[in-house]
Amino acid sequence: MRKIFLGFVVYALAELALLIVIGQNIGVFSTLLLIIATSIIGMYVMKNKGMNSIQNVKQTMARGEAPGAALVNTLLTFSGGLLLALPGFLTDLIGLLLLMPFSRKMFQPLVYYWMRKQMKKGQFIIVQR
Repeated sequence: MRKIFLGFVVYALAELALLIVIGQNIGVFSTLLLIIATSIIGMYVMKNKGMNSIQNVKQTMARGEAPGAALVNTLLTFSGGLLLALPGFLTDLIGLLLLMPFSRKMFQPLVYYWMRKQMKKGQFIIVQR
């Protein structure tokens, strides 16, 4: 629990420092506009790309195929949009990396590993209706 708390404190301080540096370089108003713009873009991505990805998972399952790759892409796309919607430049950077197809491939093995671990524990179940 201490590691998680320490991680949040370090993250918050890094975001704050980055906001101050960027605010000094481009101005406070421009920084606020940039944060608002990335939040709007993140919400748009979550709504549109996220729904398209969910439809892709449903179509894959309807064909009787395992939804592994489609599910991972959906998870990464939605996570990228969510991180863009959150205020802060570190979250925006990670969110953009999750949305770019070439950099998303770097994160896919980590998600597959996490999903396998959760399935072995019985904590990750896919239900088809």
